[in-house]
Amino acid sequence: MMCLVSRTGRELQRYDMGRRLVVGCIPYRYKNENGELEVLVISSQKGHAMMFPKGGWELDESVEEAATRECFEEAGVVGAVECTLGKWSFKSKSRGIYHEGHMFPMLVAEQLELWPEKNLRQRVWMKVEEAREVCQSWWMKEALDVFVERIASPTFTKQQD
Repeated sequence: MMCLVSRTGRELQRYDMGRRLVVGCIPYRYKNENGELEVLVISSQKGHAMMFPKGGWELDESVEEAATRECFEEAGVVGAVECTLGKWSFKSKSRGIYHEGHMFPMLVAEQLELWPEKNLRQRVWMKVEEAREVCQSWWMKEALDVFVERIASPTFTKQQD
């Protein structure tokens, strides 16, 4: 059974050299028998920006657990977190402090009807090109580019249900 309340507060947040550590995912799926790739973007809590799910990495969880939790809390999806896409240093627009963002792809296994932030966010499946246009964060766009390069690689194995 999953908790339908998001974690709050900063007392368990991880920091490295003064930078808050955040973890995010690019949730993805293959839409149809043609294998059309789609990614999931969500609205910010205030609804002014589109982005990929991300949030603080806490002391009591691994980086993969944090990525899984953020996807569940913010986007209402669960699935398999895959190998890291990298890490980026960026300045928070709201607080003006530096963060270190770690991004992962997540192959979505299930999209839930109820999730903790259902009433705070919108979620939209879209083509990669559309997601790159609407995503407000430069570092998330770079992570998306790394993801696209990875899945285009001849060594990438596509997994479908």
